Amino acid sequence: MSMPFYVSPEQVMQDKAEYARKGIARGKPSVTLEFEGGVAIMAENPSSLMKIGEIYDRIAFAGVGKFSEFDQLRKVGVRYADTKGYAYSRDDVRAKALANAYSQVIGDVFTRELKPLEAEVIVAEVGDPTLAGHERNAIYRVTFDGSISDHSGFCVIGGAADDLAGYLRDEYRDGLSLRDALRLGRNALQRAAEAQPQVSPENLEVCVLDGSRTGRKFHRLFADTLRDYLGG
Repeated sequence: MSMPFYVSPEQVMQDKAEYARKGIARGKPSVTLEFEGGVAIMAENPSSLMKIGEIYDRIAFAGVGKFSEFDQLRKVGVRYADTKGYAYSRDDVRAKALANAYSQVIGDVFTRELKPLEAEVIVAEVGDPTLAGHERNAIYRVTFDGSISDHSGFCVIGGAADDLAGYLRDEYRDGLSLRDALRLGRNALQRAAEAQPQVSPENLEVCVLDGSRTGRKFHRLFADTLRDYLGG
């Protein structure tokens, strides 16, 4: 009788991580930036499939990697937020709890399933000065293995994330206007384009969590508006 083929648990996890990283790296990056009064999320996206979406009143989502997988995660987040908001209060729906839920779901798949999710996600929340303990913006990144990290100022996920994060560490400053934040985000995404033609407003997907808006804070910026902000 032949001996069963043995692979160590460490090697299995390494192989899963490498598989997921390669799948995510093939996708175009997404940049999240805080500005004075809110949070902007940007991605180069020439297709009609949305990488960025609204989860709840003050919470947005962005995903990179395999679209079908991160879009399913977005839907899971919407159901989670709706259920919690209905059972308790709309003010009880927080980005931190949602990011923890994503971390558990993604981590369980990475640990138990043969194929990991080829997806990373951002959960962003705009601060509200009327809610004690939640006056500041919040940005959480959940990676393919369920690891969760919180970020201040900016965050990058997807292909060339390390390079773009280094660029933003040098260029980002607190208190940016929305115009300056969008220009900085476009410049960062342009670096990932590797000398391709300039990323045009038509190929940008941009969503903003605007703390000055009443009720729902999430709204999209389309090409005509982006031209005004970006100057072309």
